[in-house]
Amino acid sequence: MTKKILLVEDDPAIRMAIEDDLNFEGYSVDVAETGPDGLEKGLSHQHDLIILDLMLPGGTDGLDICKELRRKDIQTPIIMLTAKSQDYDKVIGLELGADDYVTKPYSPHELRARVKAVLRRTASTNQKKSKPILQIGALKLDITRHECHLGEEAIILTTLEVSLLRMLMENQGLVVPRLDILDQIWGPDVLITPRTIDSHIGNLRKKICTSNYPGHAILSIRGVGYKLSIQEN
Repeated sequence: MTKKILLVEDDPAIRMAIEDDLNFEGYSVDVAETGPDGLEKGLSHQHDLIILDLMLPGGTDGLDICKELRRKDIQTPIIMLTAKSQDYDKVIGLELGADDYVTKPYSPHELRARVKAVLRRTASTNQKKSKPILQIGALKLDITRHECHLGEEAIILTTLEVSLLRMLMENQGLVVPRLDILDQIWGPDVLITPRTIDSHIGNLRKKICTSNYPGHAILSIRGVGYKLSIQEN
């Protein structure tokens, strides 16, 4: 089935270049030129992926769109397009629930690789059949339904966070090497900085390591990777 991508970009030259490139790769591309238009189309649940520019006209920027989509529990994967000078916004975007980002001026090869990696990760999460429900202590992850609970509380996770948490839960008590995370979640063709992984781990840590469950921890093992440690009260 053809994957449908929503491209929210106001610059005509960039928009046309990305649209042509994605069409050539066999994707169906829907476009939006303003923030409000992008938000409206993003809320439609009709897309497999959203490529979202940060700076948009219309009073609604990319961060606003990302925040609103996640607030309404729309988990369509999001790749943000940012400028080199927008490091702070990159971090904020990841904290709001974006799955990845590409820095302008971008390489068409890099963008294609990121798109393929995100779509592959989404398909893997949705199609995972072995042990579709993982539970350790109060933490429960339903991979098939994309649902997470901490005790009785529902925890909203992005597709990438589901993949990360699944890896940590399947290796509970063991160190998951950073290179394994890069290979299995982003893929070998995608180059990302350690800061990107740290941001996603940080977001996940905030959601499942709360004061109500002090025994839940995601430990950073310096120079190696991460480990999920859960000690029941």
